Amino acid sequence: MHFTRPRDLLIAGLLGLGLGYLLFQTAYGSLPQLPLLAGVTFAVLAVIEVVLAFSIRSRIKNGRVVGAIGVARSVALAKASSLAGAFMAGAWLAALAYVLPRRDELVAAVLDTRAAAVGVVSAAALVAAALWLEHCCRTPQDHDRERTRGTTG
Repeated sequence: MHFTRPRDLLIAGLLGLGLGYLLFQTAYGSLPQLPLLAGVTFAVLAVIEVVLAFSIRSRIKNGRVVGAIGVARSVALAKASSLAGAFMAGAWLAALAYVLPRRDELVAAVLDTRAAAVGVVSAAALVAAALWLEHCCRTPQDHDRERTRGTTG
């Protein structure tokens, strides 16, 4: 498995942006109001992944046993989360791009703007947390191991 490349995230984000804007362009009038806390789910996932990242990082730095299967699962979680976060960040940006200019015309657009802003921030936080988790799961390089040994021994 390869680590997430910026190109993959960009493609996922652009796909979310394009599909999201198309959805809002064609069906905004028939969609229910965007829930303000819908995007918060990604923020909760981001917090969980940051905690997991620091846990794995400290175990690796302290030389404690880290299960290879657990690390592989964490990398898979991080990769899936970063791609999902990038896609949804694009979709929330599409919502924001659609409703922001319509705030003066539509009352619903004012509330939807807030929800879209929360969604963009939360999705971006998930991407950042997932990339951090992925980084913490990397095998330490030789110079990192020497630096760790030098500070503990």
